[in-house]
Amino acid sequence: MDKTTLAAYDRGAASFASDWEAQPAPTDLHALVQQYFRPGITADIGCGAGRDTAWLDANGFPAQGFDASEGLLAEARRRYPHLRFSRAMLPALVEIADETFTNVLCETVIMHLAPGDVSLAVRRLLAILVPGGTLYLSWRVTEGSDRRDEHGRLYAAFDPALALTPLASAELLHDEQCGSLSSGKLIRRIVARRTG
Repeated sequence: MDKTTLAAYDRGAASFASDWEAQPAPTDLHALVQQYFRPGITADIGCGAGRDTAWLDANGFPAQGFDASEGLLAEARRRYPHLRFSRAMLPALVEIADETFTNVLCETVIMHLAPGDVSLAVRRLLAILVPGGTLYLSWRVTEGSDRRDEHGRLYAAFDPALALTPLASAELLHDEQCGSLSSGKLIRRIVARRTG
């Protein structure tokens, strides 16, 4: 992950966590998960303060959260002490074994990576799924050139092919570009099933 972005999340973890909790529930995300995810252990990659991890776990998808930010993980553990949160960093996710999870959620995370790392990240997200497992992947769409927000977080403007090409071996179930009901930002949203 981009080091300046990671530092911003560590420094402002409590504030980010409060902001995310105050946003409207991501009912559009929930609907897609309920439509496509299969019962089984689920990873929330880039879990932040754990809001989506807790929803997954409470709605039939036993979940574990992973994040690169120790500050955000501390917030997640404080808010949801009954759930498991661990450190893992995209793009390589070396902390997670292949073929571990039935479902993987990676909600608006990969735009914080350098564009050259996006394809590797998507390949690793597929690799940690069991055959037949389901990946939900989304990112915030940035037009033109890379940008940083007032906190220093990177929003990379990358060619969507960097995310889509590694999914060529998977079954594409859903692909849309839309406004998020939670954040209001423009996002690209993909659901794919690992074959084999």
